[in-house]
Amino acid sequence: MTEVDLDKEKKAIAQEYKELLRISYQTLTDADKKIIRKAFDVAVDAHKDQRRKSGEAYIFHPIGVAKIVASEIGLGATSIAAALMHDVVEDTDITLQDIERMFNPKIAHLVEGLTKIAQVKKDMNISMQAENFRKMLLTLNDDVRVILIKLADRLHNMQTMDSMPDYKQVKIASETLYIYAPLAHRLGLYNIKTKLEDLGLKYTEPEVYTEIVSKIKETKEEQDAYIATISDVLKKSLNEEGVDYVMKGRPKSIYSIRRKMAAQNVTFDEVYDKFALRIIYKSNLHDEKFLAWKIYSIVTDHYRPSPSRLRDWISSPKSTGYEALHITVMGPKGRWVEIQVRSERMDEIAEKGYAAHYKYKQGATEESGLDTWLNLLKEALESSETNAVDFVEDFKMNLYAKEIFVFTPKGEIKSLPKGATSLDFAFSIHSEIGIKTRGTRVNGKLVPLNHELKSGDQIEIITSVHQKPTINWLDYVTTSRAKNKIRNVLNEDTKKIAEDGRELLTRKLKHLKITLNENVINEMVNFFKLKTSLDLFYRVGIGSIENQQLKDFAAQKSNTLMNFFKSKIKRSPSSNQEDINKQELNKNFDMLVFGTEQDKLDYKLSSCCNPIPGDDVFGFITINEGIKVHKKDCPNAITLQSNYAYRIMPAKWIDSSQQEFKAILKITGMDSLGLTNELTKVISNNMHVNIQSISLSGEAGIFNGQVAVVVQNNTILKKLIDNIKKIDGVDKVTRVYTN
Repeated sequence: MTEVDLDKEKKAIAQEYKELLRISYQTLTDADKKIIRKAFDVAVDAHKDQRRKSGEAYIFHPIGVAKIVASEIGLGATSIAAALMHDVVEDTDITLQDIERMFNPKIAHLVEGLTKIAQVKKDMNISMQAENFRKMLLTLNDDVRVILIKLADRLHNMQTMDSMPDYKQVKIASETLYIYAPLAHRLGLYNIKTKLEDLGLKYTEPEVYTEIVSKIKETKEEQDAYIATISDVLKKSLNEEGVDYVMKGRPKSIYSIRRKMAAQNVTFDEVYDKFALRIIYKSNLHDEKFLAWKIYSIVTDHYRPSPSRLRDWISSPKSTGYEALHITVMGPKGRWVEIQVRSERMDEIAEKGYAAHYKYKQGATEESGLDTWLNLLKEALESSETNAVDFVEDFKMNLYAKEIFVFTPKGEIKSLPKGATSLDFAFSIHSEIGIKTRGTRVNGKLVPLNHELKSGDQIEIITSVHQKPTINWLDYVTTSRAKNKIRNVLNEDTKKIAEDGRELLTRKLKHLKITLNENVINEMVNFFKLKTSLDLFYRVGIGSIENQQLKDFAAQKSNTLMNFFKSKIKRSPSSNQEDINKQELNKNFDMLVFGTEQDKLDYKLSSCCNPIPGDDVFGFITINEGIKVHKKDCPNAITLQSNYAYRIMPAKWIDSSQQEFKAILKITGMDSLGLTNELTKVISNNMHVNIQSISLSGEAGIFNGQVAVVVQNNTILKKLIDNIKKIDGVDKVTRVYTN
């Protein structure tokens, strides 16, 4: 790099530092600025010889992360300093002791948490990402700011990922959509969540992303004009009423447009609420609610609201702390428009989440942010019984769950995820109450433990000291808190029964002249097709392994020759190349090739997305079924690519002339005479297409059909779909993926 360039770079770094101080959400004291300056100097010096893949100086990354921490998440000097130094311990000679000596234990503690996350070792037998995530969440027990800085780090990495190879971009983006975006959502950081989701889509489905972006640009002028029509009408009335407010148009995020298109099987033009209007008003705390409803009445004077889509999160805020009034009204030209009403305080909480909470809590400090949520999270983390992937799935389900609000017998309000049962409610009060639950009453009526609760229900729990959870209880609950607690209790009971079972088994085997040792235990686990020795002892303990079965085992054990063959079979792994099913190979090998070497391997097509030649696909190495091929836009792709990146294989079609594939088409339209006849004619007149099954139904003038066709490749299928669309009366033709 030339001298001039280095000077230019130094100036740019100094400029970034000034910008960092300027955009801080918290008011920085002189002492704060000193800490930040010192952290900045340490980071600049530590990273002076490092460059990023793009070629720029590495220091731009920690500064970028610190800027997100300061302005978008809104944390104070401690976190800004930790963000500046988040890679220092991992990448350079500086130690945590050095940081503690130069700064203070709190900053050193945050840097340590961030270093721990970065250093999780790769273990090929478990899902790397899930375990990584779990370890990351465990740092919450110490300080939630570690997670917040980690989110900023992830956002900055996503924003500067262009110079990375494709496969890395897809892995990091999948991971982001799988874990980091839901986490940002749960911490109330909606801006960051939206950015993470949009960037995640940009790298996992680039064509879809680009198409939506260009469509948004195309329609921007028309959208702006439409929003202006509505806002002009509302501004006039709001001004007359003396409301102090600002009004903004807010386009829907690219990711949520994509999600709507996929979920409802509609095109971009058919997504009706692609934008919302936001009214942010000034108010003191006392008048906030009154003013929100005043604005509601002004809006509904002009536009008819949809009563089923009114959301009042002012009276009952979401558990993330989000407060607002959402009204969906029928605007001009028969289009629905969402109008969000919130005060400046509510707006700040919606944008900054965690940080704004303590700003508005009288006398609260940065340390006392989202206490209730963090406590719930800690409880879920303390159960180490669950495996990491289940834990992440459970956690995510509770992250994204819509909420319901229910009441205790004394009238206290509790929030639970939608779908929660009366037993979930018992565990949400206290785990000891949950464990002892004998029955539940909802609104005065006795109901089963798996009764699904609705908002407004009042629940009373009937407990008994003799009650104990059973294995069925796991099917009665949906929250991870309840599941973890039930699992823990069941595990304790299982261990007790297993201890007794071991003694019993030792005695019974003695009669059969067999001594219980490690080898015998392993043989028995295999013989009874169990997973662990604990399963074996537990089954003996509860009596489900009977004496006759033990005699069978003893007889089989004496047949050593048989045993020798069994162990030989056991030892050959299922993925061994020699063990490939020859028939399958001969039939399929010329279709797909795998990996950079374009190897021809045995595989199965996944039933969740039914790939056919021409589709973009990847291979996934399963534990029992060899390679399974999925479409790149398969509903499960994000989970697989994020959780098991090391088991993903690139795959592509090279020749599809040897075999035919099934595709299912869903056809809807207006029921008219001769439509069925026309439809079958179009399909059978298409070369290389056979109808496998067809089911058609008409109801109240609407035609619904499902046709299973057999085609050779994607091109033929696309042509067929185009021809069906031309039939008079047909409204929509979509390809169906079975789960």
